[in-house]
Amino acid sequence: MAVKDFLPTIWHRDMMPSKRQDDDPLYALQQDMNRIFDDFFANFPLSAGVGLSGRLGEFSPSIDIKESEREVTIKVELPGVDEKDIDVALTNDMLTIEGEKKEEKEEKGKGYYHAERTYGSFRRMLQLPAGIDSKKAEASFKKGVLTIKVPKTEEAKSKVQKIAIKTE
Repeated sequence: MAVKDFLPTIWHRDMMPSKRQDDDPLYALQQDMNRIFDDFFANFPLSAGVGLSGRLGEFSPSIDIKESEREVTIKVELPGVDEKDIDVALTNDMLTIEGEKKEEKEEKGKGYYHAERTYGSFRRMLQLPAGIDSKKAEASFKKGVLTIKVPKTEEAKSKVQKIAIKTE
């Protein structure tokens, strides 16, 4: 038997060694490692359809919007954000809230030093309902919660009609 018979490039299809991937210990190890990394990175907010370079340094604050007959109230949770780092603008019916979060912690002790810095920017744009009075809008910031109140115009208030519900 010649040496060329042992070379895989010269083997005929019917002479190829057959081995199932499931039986291969290296293939099983690779599958386990892939599963471990997938599970580990699944808990990061970056993994939701966005690559690691996509949204670093950004976060999206929680927003509650409440509309009554007289006004629209927007509450934005901004823990760790300074009031001076927030910009609020109202153009026509579009409310834009943007800012930046900067937080630095430094701790020194005997035999150790711990420093942690987090930075992030945000921008939220909200379409408000028609009939608001943007000139009378007010914003306040207390304990990490930004509250924006935009009153409705008198015309918009009068357009609200209650509809009676009939029971059968």
